[in-house]
Amino acid sequence: MDALRRVFRRMNRSMVLMWRLGFRRIAGVWPGGFGRLMVIEHTGRSTGSSYRTPVNYTVDSGDLYCVAAFGQRTDWYRNVLADRTVAVWLPDGRWEASAEEASDDPRRLDLVRGVLIDSGFAAPLFGLSPRTMNDEQLAGATEGYRLVRFHPDRKQPSADGPDDLVWMWLPVAGAVLAGCLAARRRRQG
Repeated sequence: MDALRRVFRRMNRSMVLMWRLGFRRIAGVWPGGFGRLMVIEHTGRSTGSSYRTPVNYTVDSGDLYCVAAFGQRTDWYRNVLADRTVAVWLPDGRWEASAEEASDDPRRLDLVRGVLIDSGFAAPLFGLSPRTMNDEQLAGATEGYRLVRFHPDRKQPSADGPDDLVWMWLPVAGAVLAGCLAARRRRQG
């Protein structure tokens, strides 16, 4: 599990960068394969620093649910419980949200199953098959998981959120165009 945790930590940095570069709209293109993704912007409980963590989620009655698969030792989980005011990046933009522990919700198992189904490839990576596991098997396999509910309160301008680095495509496109024109001139000249 520690090795898997390190792999996810590395992948998370790339995923956040993809969102910042403007690829957030394709985050939900293939939920069955890639999963349903959101980014949680949260504050470190001891550092006060801002962190961005991509997670899989499911939607139920307007609220967003995700799981901390590594349990109570998961940093983002401990951070959002220490400061429940967060921002979530969704494919439609950045939302101010409030977070709360939902592991005692009477519908916990159904909500966890929904998150795992909406996680695409991630659940099988953990050895889980949420569509075929019965309730007892799923409850045993996810016993240490923590369930978190996010209630999106209001949409915010995305100046400091998803797409904040999309401007970088302009110089990249300019450099590619200049390179193509230079190559064309060399061939003609």
